[in-house]
Amino acid sequence: MSLPLSRAAAARVAPFALFMILLALRGAIPEDTLIDPRWIYGVSVVSVGAVLAYFWRDYAELARSHWPDLKEWALAIAVGLAVFFLWIKLTEPWMVLGEPSATFRPVDEQGNLDWSLIAIRWVGAALLVPVMEELFWRSFLMRWVEQPKFGSVDPRRVGFRAIALSTAVFALAHTLWLAAIVAGLAYAWLYRYTGKLWVPVVSHAVTNGVLGAWVVRTGQWHFW
Repeated sequence: MSLPLSRAAAARVAPFALFMILLALRGAIPEDTLIDPRWIYGVSVVSVGAVLAYFWRDYAELARSHWPDLKEWALAIAVGLAVFFLWIKLTEPWMVLGEPSATFRPVDEQGNLDWSLIAIRWVGAALLVPVMEELFWRSFLMRWVEQPKFGSVDPRRVGFRAIALSTAVFALAHTLWLAAIVAGLAYAWLYRYTGKLWVPVVSHAVTNGVLGAWVVRTGQWHFW
C-alpha cells in the first residue's frame, strides 16, 4: 500500500499542516480558561521546529551549496522590506478577508509587555515560519501545480499559472488578502529569478522580523 504523499511531499506538507492545526487550536481556546492560548504558539514553535529538524536532510534546496550570494542577500532584504511596508499599508476594509482566527497580544492584565511571549512569537514568526511556509508554498505547492513530480521542477522554469494559483491559495490563508498576494508574488518571483529557496526564505524572514519589531513598538497587535 503506497502512501498518499511521497516522502519529499510529506517533508514539506507536514510542518505546515501541524502549524495550521495548532493555530486552529489556539483560536478555539477561550481566553478565560485555565490554559493561556498564547502559549500554544510556543508549542507550535517547538513541535514544528522538531518536524523540520527531522526532515532536514530531505530539503536539498536548503543545503549550504544553495546559500545566497551577496547580491541575492541584498535583493532578498530589499524585497522583504518592501513587502513589510506594503503589508502595513494595504489595510483598507476591502483589502481584508474576515477576522484573524488567533491574534497574539503579549501583554499582562496590567497592560505591561510580556517579553517571554514576545520572544517566542518573534522567533516563531521571523525564524520558523519563513522556512516552514516557503517549503510548503513555494518549494512544494508552486512546483507541484507546475508538475506533480515537483522534485524534478526547476523553479526557474515555473510558469505563470503555477505562480498565480499557489499565490491565490496563499492569499486565502491570510486576512490581509491583497497584502498576501503582493507578498506571495514577491517571494515566488525571488524563487523563480534566483532558483534558490533560501532567497525567499531570507526575504520572508526580513518581512516578518521587521513586522514583529514594528508591532511591539507601536502596539498594533492585530498584525500579529
